[in-house]
Amino acid sequence: MPVFKELPLVPAERAIKVLGGRWKVFILYFLFDGPRRLSELRRLIPGVSQKVLVQALRELQEHGIVHREVFAEVPPRVVYSATDLGLTLRPIVGSLCEWGRLHAAELTGLDEPAPAGRRRRTSS
Repeated sequence: MPVFKELPLVPAERAIKVLGGRWKVFILYFLFDGPRRLSELRRLIPGVSQKVLVQALRELQEHGIVHREVFAEVPPRVVYSATDLGLTLRPIVGSLCEWGRLHAAELTGLDEPAPAGRRRRTSS
């Protein structure tokens, strides 16, 4: 049963659903540099189990974001790559990475004492 039939109609929610999950952004980040074998992705993404990695790759493949190519060799070689549609996510993933760096810097800055005479912004 295809996953895409369950996707929301609201475009932003749909994008979040497709990219949702702990490992999909990691996978795409590394596939933007070129095709990778499963073992390479496992080395590059510490903490992910093979089962979860394969499941995330399958979901990305169902959404047309990742292409899986099986070579007729013994033993069979499988290579994953970002599709043309998947490559359109490069600026989005890049923006998420940049925002994550800014957010981390902002939170780190909140831990430091404010300079004399300057008030720190607080969230409300």
